[in-house]
Amino acid sequence: MSSILIIVFAPLVAAIIAGLGNKRLGAMPAKLITTGALFASCVLSWPIFIAFLGGHAETSVTPVLNWVTSGDLKFAWALQVDALTAVMLVVVTSVSALVHLYSWGYMSEEPDCPRFFAYLSLFTFAMLMLVTANNLVQMFFGWEGVGLASYLLIGFWFRKPSANAAAMKAFVVNRVGDLGFMLGIFGTFLVFGTVSIPQILHDAPGLAGSTIGFLGYRFDTATVLCILLFIGAMGKSAQLGLHTWLPDAMEGPTPVSALIHAATMVTAGVFMVCRLSPLFEQSPAALTFVTVIGASTCFFAATIGTTQTDIKRVIAYSTCSQLGYMFFAAGVGAYGAAMFHLFTHAFFKALLFLGAGSVIHAMHHEQDMRYYGGLWKKIPLTFAAMMAGTLAITGVGIDDVFGFAGFYSKDAILEAAFARGTQVGTFAFAMGIFAALLTSFYSWRLIYLTFFGTPRWDQSEHIQHAVHDAHGHDDHGHHAHAHDGTAGYHPHESPLNMLVPLGVLSMGAVFAGFVFAPAFLSEGSGTFWKGALVFNESVLHAMHGVPEMVKWAPFGVMVAGLLIATYAYLINPALPGAFTARFGFLYRFLLNKWYFDEAYDALFVRPAMALGRLFWKVGDVGVIDRFGPNGAAWVVSLASRGAVRLQSGYLYSYALVMLVGLVGAISWVIAR
Repeated sequence: MSSILIIVFAPLVAAIIAGLGNKRLGAMPAKLITTGALFASCVLSWPIFIAFLGGHAETSVTPVLNWVTSGDLKFAWALQVDALTAVMLVVVTSVSALVHLYSWGYMSEEPDCPRFFAYLSLFTFAMLMLVTANNLVQMFFGWEGVGLASYLLIGFWFRKPSANAAAMKAFVVNRVGDLGFMLGIFGTFLVFGTVSIPQILHDAPGLAGSTIGFLGYRFDTATVLCILLFIGAMGKSAQLGLHTWLPDAMEGPTPVSALIHAATMVTAGVFMVCRLSPLFEQSPAALTFVTVIGASTCFFAATIGTTQTDIKRVIAYSTCSQLGYMFFAAGVGAYGAAMFHLFTHAFFKALLFLGAGSVIHAMHHEQDMRYYGGLWKKIPLTFAAMMAGTLAITGVGIDDVFGFAGFYSKDAILEAAFARGTQVGTFAFAMGIFAALLTSFYSWRLIYLTFFGTPRWDQSEHIQHAVHDAHGHDDHGHHAHAHDGTAGYHPHESPLNMLVPLGVLSMGAVFAGFVFAPAFLSEGSGTFWKGALVFNESVLHAMHGVPEMVKWAPFGVMVAGLLIATYAYLINPALPGAFTARFGFLYRFLLNKWYFDEAYDALFVRPAMALGRLFWKVGDVGVIDRFGPNGAAWVVSLASRGAVRLQSGYLYSYALVMLVGLVGAISWVIAR
């Protein structure tokens, strides 16, 4: 059996066994089966990736079955493996396997473990289906599969109203984006007569100069198709306008946040744009649109991250911002740099989320950083892991010496945007540089609020309620941690099965950029990609020729953000309060996430509710009920009661009626 079949279907089999077996199977067997399947997929994925790195592998397609034959629409279910797929395979399976292992500790007291692990494995299978698709319908199958699984995982604690609301919000917002994606697929089939991705990309250059009718007007064909497809990516990858579901998704368990927001679902849009890069290259207008949305998202999300106090929401907005980097890299034609940042981001963002989960675990599920402080001595291993992730995301490094993972990929994106030499490229560079400054600030702010300063644990009513609960459990059923009557609360380090994934991901955050940068960003990278995406050597050459100021700018803003955060949260802790008092409107504007939720509520939710009430009160009650059950039906009921009186059952009564009718008929004839 081909290894790719095992990689893709092992998580599905594990999900079916754990899901159907559920509590009858038991928690430990479910953990063993699902985690074992994911580690098997991971072990088999890395040799494929290494083979492509060494130039020893070629694109392959493994057929599974004939899927659809309907008129001109014919395609099979097949698994395509090329360099782009190989990158996604190691990212998805590695992070997912580590998240499974981490969940052994984090969800140890969860009574419904089999269901949780079944959902995790189902999510991974859907993502693997997406990245191995060789036709758009199969990609859409995986696309919707991860949407379903994310709904189930975000709402895993379904007894919490906030979790149910967050799951529904994610589902609805993604449906908006998916409508665009579906229209893009329909239009692509209409234009090319096929949904086969290799065939579409082969024929894409033939679109030059062609137009298509849309909404009663004629537009450039490639532009219409690419923008519609990208709208799907905006929803799945939480770009500006369709981003509102991402922070609310933090209602799910922390391992879910790491799996969805680090390496899998949110990167699906970036993967799709890179997979279809030959098509996007036919539309400069579409690439401009991608660049503007990505750069705007990069800046927008970073501004919000500076004010959030929930540790997971800070990292969630960081994810949104980093995805913006990936998209504007693709928009300026640096698809290799976009995929490299996707690759490095998976390691350090999964590390940050799981590290945050370790902090939350130590702080008895308190997520507000205002109630942390002084934790580096209590949980030193978690602190070391979070430091590695922070050094990676802020891009610490020196060119030609050594840098953490984000240093290589983020700096390459910024250089590519500047090297593009266009107005939109310059705009993306400016937004990216400012976002890098804010990223450094809010990342170190998180570190200082969490691990340094005076402990503020006793100020948290949540923690104190859990600690002093007579039954030793909090509202979610988790055991209260060790405490005494005087000191109050004692944070403690996480168990080994949570620390091992942190250690592995820390290695990735430290070394992934240094080790793999030559494969993704060197002049020989075209050999690695082998046509899996558009590799613009002109962009690469221009990147090497940018001014020294451009190369040093990311390092400069990183240091500036570090110094500002250090002064504000270590040297002069009164400064943040004074700033928010002085600039209250700006602070509230950012704290309330630019009021996007309030705007959508006013523009869409309230009008929809008003329309629904109109149809209910006026249409249903006032018209249908009035003239239906309360109108015509009442007349029929009244008439039927009168008719019942005539049905006496006596023969002479019926004879009399017949006689009266006969006399009436004869009288009518005579009168005529």
